[in-house]
Amino acid sequence: MASLLSFNVPNSPRVVFGAGRLNELHTLPMPGQKALVVISKGKSTRANGYLDRLENELRQSGCAYVVFDRIQANPLKETVEEGAEWAKSENCDFIIALGGGSVMDSAKVMAMKATNEGDLWDYVMSGTGKRKTPIHAPLPWIAIPTTAGTGSEVDAGGVITNLKTKEKLGIFSSFATYAIIDPELQTTVPPEYTVFQGFDALYQLLEGCLCKSANLYSDMLQETGIRHIVENLPIAYRDGKNVEARAKMAFATMLSGTSMVVSTCTAEHSIEHALSAYHESLPHGAGLIMISKAYYNAILRQHVADDRLIRMAKYMGKEDAACPEDFISALLDFQKIFGVDELKMSDYGIVPEEFDAMASNAMTVMARLYTQDIQPLTHEEIVRILQESYR
Repeated sequence: MASLLSFNVPNSPRVVFGAGRLNELHTLPMPGQKALVVISKGKSTRANGYLDRLENELRQSGCAYVVFDRIQANPLKETVEEGAEWAKSENCDFIIALGGGSVMDSAKVMAMKATNEGDLWDYVMSGTGKRKTPIHAPLPWIAIPTTAGTGSEVDAGGVITNLKTKEKLGIFSSFATYAIIDPELQTTVPPEYTVFQGFDALYQLLEGCLCKSANLYSDMLQETGIRHIVENLPIAYRDGKNVEARAKMAFATMLSGTSMVVSTCTAEHSIEHALSAYHESLPHGAGLIMISKAYYNAILRQHVADDRLIRMAKYMGKEDAACPEDFISALLDFQKIFGVDELKMSDYGIVPEEFDAMASNAMTVMARLYTQDIQPLTHEEIVRILQESYR
């Protein structure tokens, strides 16, 4: 690919990685005096004792804090705006995200919005956004992931949903001051969500292999990350308490987030974002699984990345791969391990009558990712992908 020998490696968080290392947070210089601690609207962060552990660290560091506990699985514009206003009204000077990708995405966007006036969508650079550049630097923020999937702890963008406009879009903010990646916090994720999150990381890496921005640096991240997921996701699925498997999944997820920074994702992600923009209850990883076979078959039919598909099959354990079809077989075999090869769109209320609008959404709202395919898909090809994926 033309860009193979050209890439940028931007600033990134200081990563503190390893089991039990949340307990070291109080030893690090804090970026402020009072934190807005952002968690999901669910019960797991409290029930599993993770919030208690973080609060203990903040007390030891001498920091005050308040807790904002309203983040949805697909975080909404209004909720993020509410959190930003809360940070201002409570005089918080930094933010801590304790949760999965939705929490981290929300926290980093809150950090930007807390210091900049106007509507959140003023700062969106695509779709109906007003493409306004923030005037003021965002609040510093700290990432503490409790899942392995998005890699949001090491990138600077947050994906937020606007239900009024049916848009699910990335908003640029800043890299975290610290990414505290403690796999002990991920041992309580249920098997189903372990799989959905693991496949999210996997597809971020696979798409990075295929995008126009692929390069020597991203190739290194992607091969290592994919091989770790293929080896360790089945173990974490069967035995969630296996800290070694959880640690390797957390590592692969971190690589997937870094892969998105130095390369990017492709139209597979833009198509899924269209699905979940219309259907908020659809888990992102589940949506990616649903469309993956048809998406990669569409790439295969183009014959613009046959060598890459063969290499991806080898990364997934099919070392004797000799043709691009071997990648499709390896991917489906991996899905079958977890019984997710027959996920149904219809279970989430998706209907074929929406496919035309969803295809247009994928091509325009998420144009930045859509255009990263080596040969961009046509509207008709995206509709076909959705049709072939429908059950």
